[in-house]
Amino acid sequence: MAGLDDFSLDGLVALIPGGGGGIGSALAVAFAGAGANVVVGGRTQESLDTTVGQVEVAGGEGLAVVADATNEADAERMVTGAVERFGRLDILINAVGGGAGKVLHNAEIYPRSDWDWIMDLNVRSTVVPTQAAARQMIAQGGGGRILNISSVRGNLGIKAGYSAYVAAKGAINSLTRQWATEWAPHGIRVNAIMPTFVDTPQVASLLADPEFKAGIVNRIPLGRVGETRDIVGPAIFLCSDAASFVTGQILGIDGGLTATQ
Repeated sequence: MAGLDDFSLDGLVALIPGGGGGIGSALAVAFAGAGANVVVGGRTQESLDTTVGQVEVAGGEGLAVVADATNEADAERMVTGAVERFGRLDILINAVGGGAGKVLHNAEIYPRSDWDWIMDLNVRSTVVPTQAAARQMIAQGGGGRILNISSVRGNLGIKAGYSAYVAAKGAINSLTRQWATEWAPHGIRVNAIMPTFVDTPQVASLLADPEFKAGIVNRIPLGRVGETRDIVGPAIFLCSDAASFVTGQILGIDGGLTATQ
């Protein structure tokens, strides 16, 4: 019979590209608290070292790997680092992404350079580590768990400016379903979470605008923006044995926003 033990990540090894960021670091610490050992990847040694310190305080072992998630060699190095340090790789969380409000252009004139930047930041940064991790999971046997971070904008349009971002997150949703179908014979489960605005340093400048924040909050039935703690529970569930029959799903974490659309 299923119980609370099914939510444990005890002894599992998780790799989190983007582990130095707001959501990625929160997930790294939470996964360590649930029993996992955690490898964090990112471009800045200082932020990764901070996350590793928090992982160790939470009771896990941590490893920092400076890497660019869009680079194939760096992705392989993150996976190799996990295997050399901990012996295997069980979980991948793709926590690199963003840029939603930084390059806004009308759809009919959206510049190729900004389009490519958003696609690299969100899609390529997910595809490249996932391919490397899936190869390792298939080779070692025993299955695996992959969690992508999408956005409500993968399912919803917005009045102007976000063509590249909604396309990128829509691609993440489609890839989640495709990978779940394709890798199911290997026991690899692939799911995604789909937050609305989450209060992190990445969006601090947007949320600092009272008018902008009020516009967001007024559309969310629960009456607030998301916090990193709202991401932790669903992520642990989807990467644990409690979700052993859940794959190809995109879970909204949005305070009811998409229910109103």
